[in-house]
Amino acid sequence: MARPKMLKLPEVLDEIGMSRAAFYRMRARGQAPRLRKLPNGQVRVSRADLDTWWDRCEQSAA
Repeated sequence: MARPKMLKLPEVLDEIGMSRAAFYRMRARGQAPRLRKLPNGQVRVSRADLDTWWDRCEQSAA
């Protein structure tokens, strides 16, 4: 099975059209996609987690 694509935070922010500060405020409220922290301190978001988050946003807006 192929590993899920991992996106860098700037890629995620560009896709969702949000600033880093706004993203971290959402994260503090538990409303952002799950981040995975690498040993070097960088963070990644899996494509699957981001897609699931988008789906939940659409359902909440409906």
